[in-house]
Amino acid sequence: MAIARTWSAYATADGARAYVAFFRSTLAPQLAQIPGHLGALVLERPAGALIEITVQTFWASMAAIQQFAGATYERAVVEPEARAVLESFDDHVEHREVALDTRSR
Repeated sequence: MAIARTWSAYATADGARAYVAFFRSTLAPQLAQIPGHLGALVLERPAGALIEITVQTFWASMAAIQQFAGATYERAVVEPEARAVLESFDDHVEHREVALDTRSR
């Protein structure tokens, strides 16, 4: 069963655009190289003057997540390029088992 790893952050509209561009051009290709990475979603919604960004990455196992995040896999991995465009972000992530996924692969 797959595992969803969820993390949230806040950014200005420009910062959100920059984060999505960074994720698309840099993070997505890096994640694709990790065995057991099953894809990602970057979600946005307005939150007052800011944009809330929620990232869900999907993994085949906790071992695959540890390949990405290391031994302290419950801590968020936030690259310096992302930190530069975000107003704030969660230090920790949540992991949930995917009980049903109707998206086609």
